[in-house]
Amino acid sequence: MALEFEVHMIINYFQPNFRTKMMRYTGKMEEFFEVAYLSANNYAPIINFNSNELSLLWFQEDGNELVIDRVTHSFKKNDIVSLTEFNQIQVKAIGTAKFLKWNKHFYCIVTSDSEVGCKGILFYGAASLPIIYPSDQEVETLSTVWKMLELEMTSSDNLQEEMLQMMLKRIIILTTRMYKAQTQYKNVEHKNFDIIREYNFLVEQYFREKHTVAEYAELLFKSPKTLSNLFKKLGKKTPLQFIQDRKLLEARRLLSYSNKTVSEVGYEIGFADVQSFSRFFKKQEGVSPVDFKK
Repeated sequence: MALEFEVHMIINYFQPNFRTKMMRYTGKMEEFFEVAYLSANNYAPIINFNSNELSLLWFQEDGNELVIDRVTHSFKKNDIVSLTEFNQIQVKAIGTAKFLKWNKHFYCIVTSDSEVGCKGILFYGAASLPIIYPSDQEVETLSTVWKMLELEMTSSDNLQEEMLQMMLKRIIILTTRMYKAQTQYKNVEHKNFDIIREYNFLVEQYFREKHTVAEYAELLFKSPKTLSNLFKKLGKKTPLQFIQDRKLLEARRLLSYSNKTVSEVGYEIGFADVQSFSRFFKKQEGVSPVDFKK
């Protein structure tokens, strides 16, 4: 009964002002964690990313339209999308939204808890932009956790950072479960899922210099055939397509948002000459990199 009363008090205490509200924790080692409320008049946090920053964006209204890496996405109320420093974002329309942003100094577990850390499927997955569609019950659970997070943001004792990390991890666990349940990742055994996540993370690290499945298979101490069989369980892309998609994504970003020439872009993502890069890009995108840049 006491717990129900406490949660009820938390939920009713916080009535966020979406026009101005932003809470930030900053630690002694440059780690930070932000809880923000965005609106059509205040969405700068989602287009201003610095190195090593990660985020979750939770829409609170319908009618949102964002261009992410040159692809237009429409989002409805309660849709959630995870973003990293590598995403290039333009806002065409946005209603109210809840937003979490933190840097890797605050939370990034690579060697343990990797499913909900920086190797997790919500961040740095090469397959597609992770978009989550929570059910009504899941929204209710997330809302309760969010209110408790808000309360913790008002604390100022020596345990605050550890508590905030725990709350963030809980949110990442919840959203990771949702994403796994609504995608074909749920059809993959846990031990095999770990291999797929590790493969995606390695692609993120080495896509500029390693271009074949065999090179990643060697890093994972697996055969290329074993990797191909695992990815078949996802039902969509092959391991090679994951590599190609990551290279294509980087090419699109550089062509769209940098002043690099076509040959410089091709060289940066691992092509020895502009002709090879142009053939690759046109085959994947349907237009030449020159036309795409124009």
